[in-house]
Amino acid sequence: MLFTKKKRDRRSAWGYNFDWTSDHLTPEQLRPLMFSYDVLATESLDRLDKLSPAPPSTTTTTTATTTTGGDNDEKPPRCHRDLCALLEQHAPEDETLNRLWTEVTTVPAWVDWAQIARGQKVFYRYAGPSVVALTFHSLLGGMGSRRVVETLARTGGFGVHVARRRLLETFQHILDVTQSLASIQPGGAGFKSSIQVRLLHASVRRRILRLAHAQPCYYDTASLGVPINDLDSIATVLTFSATLLHMGFPRQGIVPTAGEGADYLALWRYVAHLLGTPTDGALSTPARAEAMMESLLAAEIAPTATSQRLAGNIIAGLQNTPPTFASADFLRAEAYWLNGHRLAAALALPRPPWYYTLLVAGQCLVFMALCYAKRAVPAWDEASIRRLRVRMRALTLDLTDHQEATHTFQYVPSLGFTAAEEEEEEEEGGDVKDGAQSRLWRRRRRMGTVERRNLNAVLVAAALVGGMAWLGLRSVSASSLFYI
Repeated sequence: MLFTKKKRDRRSAWGYNFDWTSDHLTPEQLRPLMFSYDVLATESLDRLDKLSPAPPSTTTTTTATTTTGGDNDEKPPRCHRDLCALLEQHAPEDETLNRLWTEVTTVPAWVDWAQIARGQKVFYRYAGPSVVALTFHSLLGGMGSRRVVETLARTGGFGVHVARRRLLETFQHILDVTQSLASIQPGGAGFKSSIQVRLLHASVRRRILRLAHAQPCYYDTASLGVPINDLDSIATVLTFSATLLHMGFPRQGIVPTAGEGADYLALWRYVAHLLGTPTDGALSTPARAEAMMESLLAAEIAPTATSQRLAGNIIAGLQNTPPTFASADFLRAEAYWLNGHRLAAALALPRPPWYYTLLVAGQCLVFMALCYAKRAVPAWDEASIRRLRVRMRALTLDLTDHQEATHTFQYVPSLGFTAAEEEEEEEEGGDVKDGAQSRLWRRRRRMGTVERRNLNAVLVAAALVGGMAWLGLRSVSASSLFYI
């Protein structure tokens, strides 16, 4: 019939409902992306190792013992070279390096610097809900990806005692790419850290593939795909962008405008370009980015025992630590609020008492009041963004003992070594300094935390609602008496 509406294909994945469209991809359509990857970065890393090898004490070259899978397998020494600086230095003399350097320094035609600058401001305009969503939804919830966690576990970077440091390093990269427009442009700090991350991914990929070649049971490429493949890279970029816009923000009561969403996605599309992630398909438009996010949610999220261990490590690494000094129950309440009961339970996170869920609701009220008020007053918004850019970086550096993230090969995969082994080793070792620091943090926590702020917000909201209800009842009573 002429006026018959087309039937919607409504679907649900982990409590998130969406309409399936022609932009969505099935698991079979996604599968080829599991076996394609950033070949140019890998080839460039090989060339850098030949042109400018690391000193003998820090070389990452795989030795005979590390490739045979024997009992003497050892982790190669850590490498702390500035690969971005080496790439720039040797690009003029090597064809492969020149291709990579030309690619990252050539600005794509679709880049609008004014839009990129607006996208950077979106992060700071919604700084509070951004940090919470990135931590407890994008990163912790992302541990539900059955394939990605296999790579993370083999790097050891999310063991219980290093999870917090790993999160802070990731957060430093986010601050780098949002610090200023000059920072993300060729030569800036965000540009350089992105190239460093790209070459770090190539290092991890190369190392795991070598170990898998020596001992196939170490990593199953047939079912898991190539480590840090194109699908993984696209998913990572989307967790920092589309997932934040369509899930992380709304679940905290924040709804960005369509313009803010387009600007923020444009920023991360350019970051994806620097990271060697395909940008012409899923990341080309807001609609396709949202569809890809939903496709990945339906196809890739399937928590395993490894997912549960790493998710638990994140909670353990963040509890009772600065700057929030939040309890484990409050952190779990945030995870349940942002990921939903089904996914949080599948990650084996104990359900928190209702009191902590109430505190998370109070936190959302604080965020909504501040974010919408700033958005309504442009002068306040601009002043707040300038202030937060300085304060968030200063706080992050303070939490990392004033050490800038180098994004170097610190957590080196080796046969028989995963986050579980790292957790056991560090627990056995212990550290007097760490114990003293924990006692100091516990004392600080008793003095005041984010939980107290959220409780105050709940009490204020309850008082306002109660006051309005009382006034309403008085008004109704007065009207009744008048008619009598």
